[in-house]
Amino acid sequence: MKRIAPILAAALAALLLAGPATAFSLPRPKKPVEEQPAPPRPVVTEIVDGRLISARAIPGVIAAEVEVVLGFQTLGRVIERNFDVGDVVRKGDVLAAIDPDDLQGNVVAAEAAVEASSVRLQTAAANAERTRELARRNVASTAQLEQDENALAAAAAAYSQAQSELIRARDAEGFATMTAPFDGIISAVFVNAGAVVSAGQPVMQLSARNELEAVIDLPESALADVRPGDGFQVWSSDIAPPEFIAASVRLTEPLADAATRTRRVHLSLADKGNFRLGTLILARPASDGAQTITVPVTALRMQDDQPHVWLVGTENGQRAVTLRPVTTAGPVLSGRIAVPEGLALGDEIVTRGVNSLTPGQAVGASVTP
Repeated sequence: MKRIAPILAAALAALLLAGPATAFSLPRPKKPVEEQPAPPRPVVTEIVDGRLISARAIPGVIAAEVEVVLGFQTLGRVIERNFDVGDVVRKGDVLAAIDPDDLQGNVVAAEAAVEASSVRLQTAAANAERTRELARRNVASTAQLEQDENALAAAAAAYSQAQSELIRARDAEGFATMTAPFDGIISAVFVNAGAVVSAGQPVMQLSARNELEAVIDLPESALADVRPGDGFQVWSSDIAPPEFIAASVRLTEPLADAATRTRRVHLSLADKGNFRLGTLILARPASDGAQTITVPVTALRMQDDQPHVWLVGTENGQRAVTLRPVTTAGPVLSGRIAVPEGLALGDEIVTRGVNSLTPGQAVGASVTP
């Protein structure tokens, strides 16, 4: 205790010498921390260019305007098939044949039936004539005359039926061979020699050689602006630089494919060029020029019933967006639509999140989605 007392006294003396302001002052308040501005929002953008060929090209194939599936008109076993896929045939060429033995047997049976019915008809006619003569002399009864007249009518009907069966059998005998109805190319084969086919069963598919067209598949959203007669350009996907062939919409099939939900569009070609049946092609609307500007449909923002895009520019050294009205045209193809007015080549536009931006908003560098 004696040691602690001098220490307490010295400490108390030091506090008194420091003064009351220092001894009893409260801690000073901390300075408020200034909030740092949030970094500019990154955006997904695209530089506007004439990417028409790659972005708005629709894949398709060259097909024949006229295609027929050929089959035999009667039951039989195929004994020969003279052509294969890709072979060129002429009108009247024998494509395939079935065994004619059964058909020839049917003809023989029908001829025998005609002969038998002819004999019955002659007998019935002689009986009816004899009964008429007896009836005129009041020897035969009216009932006997009516009976013989009915027998004659039945025999005549049976003879007509037998003749019809003979004509049908001879026609069927001619159905044993399948001939080409027009010049063309065998585009599909469904059966081989030795197979037994029924009447109407597909055997071959014949495509007209000189009547080619391009076929493409489009979704309903793109078909809204496609009308018969609209111009298209078609080119081969394997030739560079591409050779554009003019085409026009001939027909849009009314039924959609159950799997892809697309409808097939048939394009008539102004020039067959170097196209062959089955060639893979690309197509685009003819109204689109080589430098037509296209943008993704996700870049459009509707305002006052007019499409707009967010244009990225620089204000005071900072990237910012402004809303610009544009004009769209044509169908949506491959997720893009043509913009004939409102943009220039080299403009940078926002392609994602267009509904969450405000005019003049600062944005960061472009990012990949």
